[in-house]
Amino acid sequence: MYAIVEIAGQQFKVAKDQKVFVHRLATEEGKKVTFDNVLLLDDNGKVTVGAPAIDGAAVEAKVVKHLKGDKVIVFKKKRRKGYRVKNGHRQSLTEITIEGILASGAKKSAAKPKAEKAAPKKEEAKKETKAKAAAPKAKAEAPKKAAPKKAAAATEDLSKKTVAELKEMAKSKGIEGISSMKKADLIAALSK
Repeated sequence: MYAIVEIAGQQFKVAKDQKVFVHRLATEEGKKVTFDNVLLLDDNGKVTVGAPAIDGAAVEAKVVKHLKGDKVIVFKKKRRKGYRVKNGHRQSLTEITIEGILASGAKKSAAKPKAEKAAPKKEEAKKETKAKAAAPKAKAEAPKKAAPKKAAAATEDLSKKTVAELKEMAKSKGIEGISSMKKADLIAALSK
């Protein structure tokens, strides 16, 4: 009897009393772990394939120890450029021993339903806060939108005028240094 089970994001073909090295698990050494994401189950020739997982099937394992894998050297080089980078990496692993494969009758972990119940509450709270935040923003944005339109209308009027007319308007407003200003500078000074 063997099973294909997903453990820590990877799929493994496991049988009873087999030792498997998987990515580091958060479980302490000596404790038992149950993996309920069984994708395929072979019971002496009778194959059961899940869609995507088999309901009620589970694999029980015991954490033997936590360790680090062999060092992997990552060497990068670009020839004739003087570029060489050397890096090392040791993967954190957990050694587990498969104690049994349950074809049916395994209970789903209780953490998942609680998480599903908590998620809708969080979503409702987020929607409420977004609605509250959106209402003042909508009120605040309405006056802001009106003011730029008036300013835009004033700048459009100024852009249609000649430089001489703009200089006269600047003189009447008391703006200094208008003789060296270009048309865009005059419009910017008058629109302030």
